[in-house]
This record gives sequence, C-alpha cells and structure tokens, in this order.
Amino acid sequence: MQKLADLEGSCPFLDNGGPCPYGLSCRFSGTHHDGDVVPAVTTTAKKNNSELNGLNKDVQKLLWKNKMKFPKADNILKLLGLHGPGKKGKSMDNVKDGQILANGCVDVDGNGCRNVALEANNEVECSPKVLEEEDKPDEVQLEKGKDMGNEKDDQIVANGAGIVDGNGCCNLASEAKNEVECSYEALEDLKPDEESVADELRPLKRAKSSVSDVCSVEVDSDPSVHIKDEDKSCVQNEQTTVTEHTLPDTDKSLKLHLCEKKLIDFRDKLYLAPLTTVGNLPFRRVCKVLGADVTCGEMAMCTNLLQGQASEWALLRRHSSEDLFGVQICGAYPDTVARTVELIEKHCTVDFVDINMGCPIDIVVNKGAGSALLTKPMRMKSVIEASSRAVDTPVTIKVRTGYFEGKNRIDSLIEDFGNWGATAVTIHGRTRQQRYSKLADWEYIYTCARAAPHNLQVLGNGDVFSYLDWSNHKSNCPELSSCMIGRGALIKPWIFTEIKEKRHWDISSGERLEILKDYVRFGLEHWGSDTRGVETTRHFLLEWLSYTCRYIPVGLLDVIPQRINWRPPSYFGRDDLETLMASDSAADWIRISEMLLGKVPAGFTFSPKHKSNAYDRAENG
Repeated sequence: MQKLADLEGSCPFLDNGGPCPYGLSCRFSGTHHDGDVVPAVTTTAKKNNSELNGLNKDVQKLLWKNKMKFPKADNILKLLGLHGPGKKGKSMDNVKDGQILANGCVDVDGNGCRNVALEANNEVECSPKVLEEEDKPDEVQLEKGKDMGNEKDDQIVANGAGIVDGNGCCNLASEAKNEVECSYEALEDLKPDEESVADELRPLKRAKSSVSDVCSVEVDSDPSVHIKDEDKSCVQNEQTTVTEHTLPDTDKSLKLHLCEKKLIDFRDKLYLAPLTTVGNLPFRRVCKVLGADVTCGEMAMCTNLLQGQASEWALLRRHSSEDLFGVQICGAYPDTVARTVELIEKHCTVDFVDINMGCPIDIVVNKGAGSALLTKPMRMKSVIEASSRAVDTPVTIKVRTGYFEGKNRIDSLIEDFGNWGATAVTIHGRTRQQRYSKLADWEYIYTCARAAPHNLQVLGNGDVFSYLDWSNHKSNCPELSSCMIGRGALIKPWIFTEIKEKRHWDISSGERLEILKDYVRFGLEHWGSDTRGVETTRHFLLEWLSYTCRYIPVGLLDVIPQRINWRPPSYFGRDDLETLMASDSAADWIRISEMLLGKVPAGFTFSPKHKSNAYDRAENG
C-alpha cells in the first residue's frame, strides 16, 4: 500500500517535546530529523506517556477467561443478600418464603427442589425478559413443570438434567465434580424465626438483559476469598447463611460509613458532562484549556468492561491535564456494577465513579439500565449501596426527574440517596420520555436540591448555555452545588471561559479555528499521526462540527444570550469562514476538516451519529 502524501504542518509528537512513535508511517514524517523516531518496542509507552488508565494485558486476559476475583464486591453483595445471579437475579442464599434446601437447592413449589448449578466457566447468562414482567408474582413466573424451559414433567432439558415428576427434583447439571444432590433436611431445620429473616432479606427481583448482559459469579473453594476477617461467631455453613446477612459489621475490610470516604467538593466547579461519542479525551482537553474544572469520561457499559473489551476500556482513559476526573459507568444490577467499580478502583486512577441512571437510549433502557432504574427504586438502592460500600472511591449518580412525562419521582428519593452511599447526585431536568424535546425543569431541580440532606451534593443539568444561565441557577437556589454543562459545551466549549469571566464572548471565526486546531493536535496525539489516526481524528472532528454549527455569533444576535433550543435560520457571517462554520451541511463540515487534516480519501462520506438536524436529540444521558 502506497503511503499518502504528508500533511501540512509539523508532527504533533515533536511539538509536544517527544519523539514520534510512528516513524515513516507518520503523515508528518517530512518534518522528522535524526533521533525523532522511537523504536517500535517503545512505541506504545512513548505515545501515551501523558495518558493514564490503559488496559493491562494481564488484566484483560483474566477478564476474558472470567478468572478475575472481586473480593470486596462479593463480600458486600453477600452481606446485602445480593450475592449470586440465581433464578430471576435472586441471591442463592435467600429465596421467597425461606424455602431453602440443603446444598443450595431451591424449593420451587413446596413439593420439589431445583438446583441452580454453575457451568464449568462459572458463568450464568441472563436470558432476555420484558421489564414489565419483573413485578409479576413468583407463583406466576415459576409455574410447576415449566421452569427453565421445561414444558412437560418428564421433559429432558438441554444440558442433560430433567424433571422426574411433579414432586421430584430438577437438577441443572454441572461438571461431575460439582454435582449436587437435592436434599430436604434443611426444611426440617428451618425454624420460624429464620423464615421471617429470609423474608426480610429477600433480594430484589431482577430484570434479565435483552441484549448481552452476562452475569458472572466467581466460585472459589477457598471461603476466605469471599468472607474476609469475619467474626468467628458467624456460621459459615451454607445451610445457615441466611442469618449471616444480619451481621454487616463483621467484615472489617469494608468502608460502611460515608465519613470514611474521600469526598469531592463540586461546589461552584465547572463540570463538563460525560458525553457519548463527542466527549472523548481530545475534546475534554480542549475544555480543560478553556476553563473546565471537572471532567468525566464517556459512559461505559459495565458488562463490556467486565468482559475486557478494549474499546470500552478506552472510554476510561485520562489525560494528565485532567486534575479532577471521573468515569461514568452504566449497569442494570448490583453485582455487575459493584464488581465494575472495584475493578476500576484497582486498575485505574480516578477521583470518582459516576453511575448513570438517566440514559434515555433505547438499547440501554431495554437492558434494564439507565433510565429504566428510575422505575425500580429498590434496585437503585441495591446498586448504589453495593457499589459505594465496595470501594473507597466516591460514588456519584446521574438521574433524570423521572421515567414518564408528568410523573417526577426524584424528590421522593433524594433524602435516601445519601443514606444509600452516594456522595453527589446530578439531576437532568427532563424525564426519560421527554428525551430533549422540552426545556429542562429547573424549578423541580431546585425543589430536589432544597430537600436533599446535608451530606448529599446536588448538581443541576440541562440547557446551560451562557454565564447568565449559570449565575441565575446558582442565585435562585443556593443549595445547588453546581451545574453540569453538556450540549452547551458541545456547541461552544468556550462557555467555561464565559462563566469564569462573566461575559458574553463575541468569539471570531479565527479564534474558533484555533480551537479546532488544538482539537486536531490533541486527536493526533491520542489516536495517532499515521493514516488511521488521521482519519479517526477527522471522524470525531466531523461529529463535533455537527454541533458547533448551531452557534450564532454574539455580534449577529438581536437578543442576547442565545438559547440552546433556538433553530437559527441560514445567515451570512462576518467573513467567509464564519459563514462556512454556520452551515448545517455535512459537505461543509468536510471542507473544514480538509483545512486541518488534508483531503479526504476517495469516496468518503459522513453522516453524524446523533442526527444533528434534530435539535432535540442527543445521545448522552
């Protein structure tokens, strides 16, 4: 393959004071001199010396093989009665009506026993399920003789186990060394008071994933992996583990009190929201230069992180200039989220972890995550408790006002968030059903902020597009710690400068072009200066330009400031470049990219991921 012609300008790695890791493949190789190229062995280390949170290959292999241990998370899940993804997400130790049989078997209908055994690789896949079915009684969902795909009493299931008769035992076979026989002895030993304890500790019902939500359980013959430094008075026999959950103080390795955590003070700090696709590391660097105080990575799915997907781990990357940085994760169940939080704390450098409970995207909601959690407050509780108590890193959450339009519900939960372990909550002033179709309800955000306990910081989010918006929200509600800025930063990232300097910046087209040049330089450092890196940088630049075209220069406005929901008509700028930047045509965005990154490849086309022509849509939570 013939190398494309060099681009104008100098190599971004040389400008940054270091050698170029791409050698002759660099699109700026003409500017290289002797000693400017590093050996291939040290390429990765040299290229990313200013970036943190890379995925270690050994860690990735453990995740691929499902051999990663999560002792802290598993301890907490056990103490909360949430350990193990048994039938319908219930704990293996707690089942309705206290019907726990010996050896981990579950009495389905009072006449028989069903043993949920793990496969050889200790994974259990959650089958698709409609969210609305979650609240149905167990008696309806676990009909006799129809559990786990069995339609007849004598039908043989796929893995070799079968139901003997209506009063028999259905055993899902595992490996020969792990075979478990069903026993009824535990029923005789289960006293009435233990039954009531089992009822009180009954775990939350669980919506099964509709995509690829894989719930894994670590099984270790050594109980010290899961039960650490427990009091000797605790009985470790599996038949009596029901009572163990009432002794949360026995695990001395767990941080159960909020005061023991390192807290982040968000008050009056300019917080750049986590933004899907466009909120990448180069864009966050641009915002840091322009005045952002707090940055947060793009939303990452917990299941993908636990599977060791490199593309998902890339969303956790942090630049050294991000002095107050958090990552945002999204998951549907407490075991998945708690293990992800522990994994991040152990292998990444972050200041806080944010759990997204407001993402409106269908593919996320259909998996039971994001905004779907707003309909399940008890599961919200279990997710927050399990994740916050498993780590020392502060855990924050991001929510919307509710799921259905006209049915806000965060005000009824705001007092509980702090007790559950969250150190801060960001409230996006729209419901999931509204998406971005109406202006954010800041009066409701104020109501929630005033009702919040003193140990919970409340941040507002929605339609902040000028320093006046910021100042008005802060003055209208002093209880509000800060405001998160999302789409406003996408359209004009210099909003952080405006807020700090308390002015409307009539920025020129030349100044805007310099900001784009900074983005391109940061992008080439992050994605590479070879042909692949150049085209990746171009792709994300075009995604960003599909937002920046909405900006109307202050000098052309009759009414100041511009509102985020305005749809400006076509207009001529004060120069040709300003007119070009105002175009909503993808062809003009490509022209701007060619000014910075050279000609596009033959046959190149671009369509924005977020459908920029619809002003009320954006794929971020």
